Amino acid sequence: MINLTVNGTTHSVEAEPDTPLLWVLRDELGLTGTKFGCGEGLCGACSVLLDGHVTRSCVLPLAAVADRSVTTIEGLSPDKSHPVQRAWIAESVPQCGYCQSGMILAVVALLNSKPAPTDADIDAAISNLCRCGTYNRIRKAIHRAAAEGYAASASVQRR
Repeated sequence: MINLTVNGTTHSVEAEPDTPLLWVLRDELGLTGTKFGCGEGLCGACSVLLDGHVTRSCVLPLAAVADRSVTTIEGLSPDKSHPVQRAWIAESVPQCGYCQSGMILAVVALLNSKPAPTDADIDAAISNLCRCGTYNRIRKAIHRAAAEGYAASASVQRR
């Protein structure tokens, strides 16, 4: 049994220690917002927050998250009221939406560390791939969330 906290709830999971966190989230816990993309930690569709830092869950073994805190898109806010989610909606970022949960969590990690990122900061921190190519809208949404006082409004929602 491995204990981990996901979205504020502690779970005891019986799985092989080398099972990727992605499959535990999706298959064991029913949290399907985290997506499988490349399976090699490159595309970012599987991104989650681990103790507040963005990480790729498809290559992260379950044993590495024992007694740690994981946040998935489902845990960000129950009603899409998180500042990054609001900015995403306002800027009409998603097309197909497949990469968006991982992208949003990567942006949350960025804004937690740099509440007013420059374009260079965004380029350095966000390596998630968007197959629809909505990068201009993504950048606009990041700047919108920052301009709308991300740090102040999100501080109560951070885990």
